[in-house]
Amino acid sequence: MSALFSPLTLRSVTLRNRIVVSPMCQYSAERGEATGWHMIHLGHLALSGAGLLCIEATAVEPDGRITAGDLGLWDDATEAALKPVLAAIRRHSHVPVAMQLSHAGRKASSHVPWAGGQLVPVSEGGWLPHAPSALPHKAGEEPPLSLDNAGLNRIREAFAASARRAARLGIDALEVHAAHGYLLHQFLSPVANQRTDEYGGSRENRFRFPLEIFDIVRAAFPADKPVGVRVSATDWVEGGIMLDDTIAFAHELKKRGCDWIDVSSGGVSPLQKIPLEPGYQVPFAQAVKKATGLTTIAVGLITDAQHANGLVEAGDADLVAMARAMLYDPRWPWHAAAQLGASVEAPPQYWRSQPRDQKALFGETTLGQR
Repeated sequence: MSALFSPLTLRSVTLRNRIVVSPMCQYSAERGEATGWHMIHLGHLALSGAGLLCIEATAVEPDGRITAGDLGLWDDATEAALKPVLAAIRRHSHVPVAMQLSHAGRKASSHVPWAGGQLVPVSEGGWLPHAPSALPHKAGEEPPLSLDNAGLNRIREAFAASARRAARLGIDALEVHAAHGYLLHQFLSPVANQRTDEYGGSRENRFRFPLEIFDIVRAAFPADKPVGVRVSATDWVEGGIMLDDTIAFAHELKKRGCDWIDVSSGGVSPLQKIPLEPGYQVPFAQAVKKATGLTTIAVGLITDAQHANGLVEAGDADLVAMARAMLYDPRWPWHAAAQLGASVEAPPQYWRSQPRDQKALFGETTLGQR
């Protein structure tokens, strides 16, 4: 069996293979509510053969949305809108479904990417974001509001409430989003956090609020279901987070029962300089895994099956997450399994699609025809 297609168990959840469909923002919700787009988008990815499907960054409160089209889980309406989507997935696929809980912080109130992605001012229908400090993400933008104690308490309860709603929906796992320049990453990074209270300054203080949120989510979600965290290993900018900061943060997460760490990078500053190449973030995942022993997810321009399999086989990471490559080729796991001599789960309606030289691709199948 290839390493990429070996199973992995996280608490009560067993993944059939090590391929993860990354959470990918679709900016297609209405008032935070899932729409027909989510039924189509998540439905076809649920048939991809991946070991885990993660729902996009899901805002825990309206002000925590990146754009007005972000998916949310903050009230009965947003919870109810996800029920038919999940019911369809459960009916036609056995893939475990995770959800990424998020708050955009100072990157909230933005245009969708295909409209430029810039801050939408209040005068043009946007809202004033909240952040650790009153520092804009980009020079020239209106600064966000610095969170006071009441604001911190509101966000704590919002994460807890969303985790409870996710549990009611039957979500199998949660990922706390502490990467890509959003609120929890903003607390972690000196680039965005210049507070002078117990949540700013020293590394220990900057870790405090993200760790509190992890503890809150962990306590609000069923104990037999896993909770992981996505991090940005480095800010790729002077004065920002470095790999040793991330390793220290991962050690703290491990103490608290974190089930995996999803190692990405960047996002907190438009001044970042990122050297893009296939697997460019893998060394970060490798270093975190070696230092902490945490179950680790590698991400970042991993598109080749042999490359992905080699990462798991070598122990550089335990799982490989894919985003854009999965949008381009939603059957990537099928093709990877064919290449590596493995098999994937597929619905019987599709069994006849397997190539003649790949009769074991879908395992034991019956292909009778009157």
